[in-house]
Amino acid sequence: VNLNSKRGTEMDSSMLDSSFNWASFGGGVLGGAAVVAAVHFFGRRGASMSQRIIRLGTKDPRSSAVVLRDGLVTISGQVGDIDALAQSDITAQTEQTLKKVDGLLAQVNSSKSEIIEARIWIKDINRDFQAMNAVWNKWVDPNNKGARFCVEANMAREQILVEIQVVAATSG
Repeated sequence: VNLNSKRGTEMDSSMLDSSFNWASFGGGVLGGAAVVAAVHFFGRRGASMSQRIIRLGTKDPRSSAVVLRDGLVTISGQVGDIDALAQSDITAQTEQTLKKVDGLLAQVNSSKSEIIEARIWIKDINRDFQAMNAVWNKWVDPNNKGARFCVEANMAREQILVEIQVVAATSG
């Protein structure tokens, strides 16, 4: 908009052209990506969703421990050893939790080297972030780090200090 105009509603034609072209380009890219994603996830060889998703550890009434789909493994949020929570600090709980993550990934032919994304919730981020990070940094594959977020959150049990959930690639 030309602010020097008497009416204040005139547009410079070069601004309109570049805005229009950028919008067209962006819309085309996003639209194309949406079509590719839809074909990939919903249109492959007529397979039903239940044929392409494998769920393991389904005894919990709320979730599966592991879900496999199209070469990806998603594990449910893991916490330290339930029986030892009250006696475990953030370092011990993080070590226990990562041991569980390793075990679940190994069950489906994956590992920490295949992690795409990690999600970490800490009960008291000001108090425990550095100690949790020290354990994480020793554990994570330095040559194959996935994306990660870490936030403070209320936990399901008072004694839980950390919860970790990952998405990883798998070949099995």
